[in-house]
Amino acid sequence: MNIFSILIQTLGGLGLFILGMKMMTEGLQATAGQKIRRILEAISSNRFMGCATGAGVTAIVQSSSATTVMLIGFASAGIVTLEQSVGVVIGANIGTTITGQMIAFKLTEAALPAIALGVGLKYFSKKRNYRHIGDIILGFGLLFYGMTVMKYGLAPIKSDPQFIEFFTRFSTESIGGILLCVLMGTVLTVAVQSSSATVGLTMTLAASGLLTFPTALALVLGENIGTTITAQLSTIGSNNIEAHRTANAHTIFNVIGVGIILLIFPWFVDIVEIITVKLGAGDVTHTMNGEYVNVSRYIANGHTLFNVINAFVFLMFLPKLVQLTILLSPKPKKSQERYRLPEFDSSFIDSPIGALAKVKGEIINTMEFAHINLKKTSTCLAKRDDDILGERDAVEEHLDISQKVTIKYLTTIYQGDVNEPEAKEISEMMRITNNVERLGDSMENVSKILERIYDNDIEFSKRAKNDLVAISDEVIGFFDMVINEMKEKTEGFYHKALASEDLIDQMREEMRAKHIERLRNGECSVDAGVLYIALVSNYEKMGDYCYNIAIGVNRII
Repeated sequence: MNIFSILIQTLGGLGLFILGMKMMTEGLQATAGQKIRRILEAISSNRFMGCATGAGVTAIVQSSSATTVMLIGFASAGIVTLEQSVGVVIGANIGTTITGQMIAFKLTEAALPAIALGVGLKYFSKKRNYRHIGDIILGFGLLFYGMTVMKYGLAPIKSDPQFIEFFTRFSTESIGGILLCVLMGTVLTVAVQSSSATVGLTMTLAASGLLTFPTALALVLGENIGTTITAQLSTIGSNNIEAHRTANAHTIFNVIGVGIILLIFPWFVDIVEIITVKLGAGDVTHTMNGEYVNVSRYIANGHTLFNVINAFVFLMFLPKLVQLTILLSPKPKKSQERYRLPEFDSSFIDSPIGALAKVKGEIINTMEFAHINLKKTSTCLAKRDDDILGERDAVEEHLDISQKVTIKYLTTIYQGDVNEPEAKEISEMMRITNNVERLGDSMENVSKILERIYDNDIEFSKRAKNDLVAISDEVIGFFDMVINEMKEKTEGFYHKALASEDLIDQMREEMRAKHIERLRNGECSVDAGVLYIALVSNYEKMGDYCYNIAIGVNRII
């Protein structure tokens, strides 16, 4: 027996399985990405609906890790609350069992035809959507072909005494044996970063007779703990407390859930066997051509039942789980740095949906920063405040750097594998970011003009001051409406934005006409008039920038 050949075949088959899973997940995310994003953004505060959402999304993308990473992106962006995200994570664990159920159907005969069709679509199709469909089909084929390669790779060791002796160590006859199996499943999943892959490997080992059904089920429990490492890795380097809490909730949920099942493990094994038999499966020990043909179905059902029971228990006590998560997570800083720049990391790059959610959250933060400073600057129209006027350079520099950081990250996402809707969304986010920075430029101009007015003791008439306050209030309100729309979509937003833009333009024309009238009547000096028109023009430009931002916001939500 050639041990090296067996190792290569088994690891090669596992590699094909993981590659297939990755391709299928990426293809599914690419084809259904916009729908998934809208679903996640509209998560209900109802814990049961959130759970159903998580199960549905994960069933679509075929990866609980992908769903959790996306969700962390939304949580860090402030789009979903911790309680909402925890409900979805609970559902994601149910959704990921669909992969195991699919594997148990033994669709290995479809593997090579799927690979042939997938390659044709992926590499020879001119349409991007067809290429993504090719990813899905090719990934499906590689997944099942990898299972076949693993099965044939493990075949020679089924009768080898040394290997049999090794695998008998993973016995569930004692508490220590069960814990060893759980630990092994955890370590294996941490190593390959895919619970679906380790569940597939476990099914192959069990079908080959190297693992008993109870042992395989104990390994699967450990694999449910190991899968949480992906979410934890996605938060490394992040200072966002919500991201850490979401990842921690995933880990706490799975660890405690496994602990509960371990307390009733023998009875749990019996329950799985009874349910599977009732569903029409043959005996778990039935063999055909030296293979345990039914054990994969039992393992898949055990995997699903564990997560369903776990979800039911924790949905009942979701507030307690959230409290425990907050208790065990890093404590938020008491004060946030005012000039905090957008924070991005590479962990979301493989998940464009999560990455764009993160960008959206940071753009909202930048817009709110600009909005606060616009309100502060506009207060100087009525009364001088040197502290506010003196801060303009720092504010402008912050908006400039924020623009560069955000555009750079969006460019990085765009250089990856994104679909057409995501590419359009990236373009609109760039539009929004650039217009926020331009609004900052006009805000800086207003501050400089006001400083010049006060330094030269230039006085405006009461009517002129009132008009300036009126147009500034309209721009501030317009910007506030756009920010709120960025957070949550409302009906008729675009028409409201268009009306605000038209009103600001109309106010500018009326103010110019009034100014000319004041000049004619000698109520205003030429110097005051020049600076007055400059202020009006800058506020009108800010209205234009708000409208440009509104167009982008309307297109991406």
